[in-house]
Amino acid sequence: MGLRINDTAPDFTAETTQGTINFHEWLGDSWGVFVSHPKNFTPVCTTELGTMAGLADEFAKRGAKLIGISVDPVSDHARWKDDIKTATGFNVEYPLIGDKDLKVAKLYDMLPAGAGESSEGRTPADNATVRSVYVIGPDKKIKLVLTYPMTTGRNFDEILRAIDSIQLTAKHQVATPANWKQGDDVIITAAVSNEDATKRFGSYETILPYLRKTKQPQA
Repeated sequence: MGLRINDTAPDFTAETTQGTINFHEWLGDSWGVFVSHPKNFTPVCTTELGTMAGLADEFAKRGAKLIGISVDPVSDHARWKDDIKTATGFNVEYPLIGDKDLKVAKLYDMLPAGAGESSEGRTPADNATVRSVYVIGPDKKIKLVLTYPMTTGRNFDEILRAIDSIQLTAKHQVATPANWKQGDDVIITAAVSNEDATKRFGSYETILPYLRKTKQPQA
């Protein structure tokens, strides 16, 4: 059974480029962005890890820690980090998990139980399903899952946008419409009566009986 939104993100202990971590302990009270990769030294993943490193300050503004995983040993990650710097100009300063025994990939249902017990001899195509992004809240619950094919690079602006929406809607009884971005109007949820909406948000626009828009609440 795959992981779903609002499931608790499975905890694990693993070796990383920054030493051994316990995932839930490492996350602490922060948000987390957990990004998985099928193999080191693959072109699309190289650009992704560098892009994420370049946006580290943006994630930090949102209280989100970054962590990556690749189905390869930690000993290979240092060389890959050099390649990432060469390709993108950014140093990967967040931890990269080594998953040479495939335990974390299986724990997150990115690989089937019968995938074996070693990354050795496996090709990127063998690990093609290890291409997910998990946004995890301070409560350790999964808030968002995105899974990409190997040939399509991830859009980290979209991941930041989604975190903005998730954090805003967790604080206020609102939802965000398609293509919403910071500062755009938001949707008042059905749980808020018209009377309450006026008290909370002031004026609002009724587009349909179930679709009411208002200005984005301040943080």
